[in-house]
Amino acid sequence: MSTAELIVPPTRTQDAGPAEIARKCLYYMCQMREVEDRIERKLYRQGKIVGGVYVGRGQEAVSVGTAVLAAPEDVLFPSHRDMAALLIRGVTPGQVFAQYMGRVGGVTRGKDGNMHMGDLKLNIVSIISAMAASVPVAAGAALALRYQAKNHIVFCYFGDGATSRGDWHEGLNFAAVQKLPVVYICNNNQYAYSTPVARQMSCANVADRGPAYGIPVEIVDGNDVLAVHEAGRRAVEHARAGKGPYLLECKTFRMTGHSAHDAADYVPKHLWDEWAKLDPITRLEARMRDQGWATEAELDALHARIRGEVDEAVAWAEKSPYPDPATLLEDVYEAW
Repeated sequence: MSTAELIVPPTRTQDAGPAEIARKCLYYMCQMREVEDRIERKLYRQGKIVGGVYVGRGQEAVSVGTAVLAAPEDVLFPSHRDMAALLIRGVTPGQVFAQYMGRVGGVTRGKDGNMHMGDLKLNIVSIISAMAASVPVAAGAALALRYQAKNHIVFCYFGDGATSRGDWHEGLNFAAVQKLPVVYICNNNQYAYSTPVARQMSCANVADRGPAYGIPVEIVDGNDVLAVHEAGRRAVEHARAGKGPYLLECKTFRMTGHSAHDAADYVPKHLWDEWAKLDPITRLEARMRDQGWATEAELDALHARIRGEVDEAVAWAEKSPYPDPATLLEDVYEAW
């Protein structure tokens, strides 16, 4: 295997073998980690970020393992910790940095900051800040696809806290009754802001809630990207075959505070240590070395390549101007 083969960005993994899937997933997990680290640990602390910062460090396997399965026509509803879903679909790191800095080069062209970004040309629907609000909207998008007689599906991401909200249950129930093609993906990172899972629900798993609506469920190790990918493949095949929604619970951990300004003192220290040993990137790299899918030199080259790409993206974003106030109302209201 050449270094180039290891680091070239991929598209989908539908017909790929395990080594190729691993290489593709590693690229996007590392890219997401580097982009978010640059935002949270440098640009935010340099005062260059407009608004708050919410990252998915330690959760990269969830969005990567599933989003690489999406066809271009499928509709994605990422949450605030699913940066990789946007990168995989075609949003560039430069656009992401410009978005967080409120520049014209951002996805919303400077009209909003941080994670509120989507692009309907890429079939990405921006996150709705109210927890779980995207869940019924995703069901509505799936219903629209059915009306249009399109064999496409919807990927809807959310956290464990969202599953204790009323609109989550309403959305799942509607999707189940209508047998809508939605893959619901739960990033169970153990905390809804500062509330641990055990204090927000009495059932042992988020997946325990699915059967009440007649929805097939699966619990997967959310820090094993290949396991997530395999579970995601089953979910996608189920939804695309017209059998209705599917619920994946990916058990993972948020290796940072709720946001860049949250020190997360409420998290017991032993949890940081235990989950650090399960880092999805280091786990995948170890497996790739063991299986002969990559050498140490190739892995080092991958990280160097991504750091260089991110350096260039930050420089590009910082050259992007702030928006002209005269354009404030452009692209905000639909003309009738």
